[in-house]
Amino acid sequence: MNITTKDVQYVANLARLKLTDKELESLASQLDSILTYMNKLNEMDTEGVEPLSHVLPLKNVYREDKIRLSLPVEEVLQNAPQSENKFFKVPKVIE
Repeated sequence: MNITTKDVQYVANLARLKLTDKELESLASQLDSILTYMNKLNEMDTEGVEPLSHVLPLKNVYREDKIRLSLPVEEVLQNAPQSENKFFKVPKVIE
């Protein structure tokens, strides 16, 4: 599979990342190597192999819920770069 710097630039733009030309070339090469390896894995015969989601068994660790008072809104918003009324104000990211 051929991943080009143009492909990497497109994905970086979607992720709102600014990459240098050197970073674009490096990432394109790395991603191309990864996808080439994945294609090699796809050639493996997996007939009769049961799919699994994790190699090790998972166990949820629960903690007891404790009721406690919330922080005051003024204290929470104290370190916010911008706030409006009682809410955090963030830049619009959806075009």
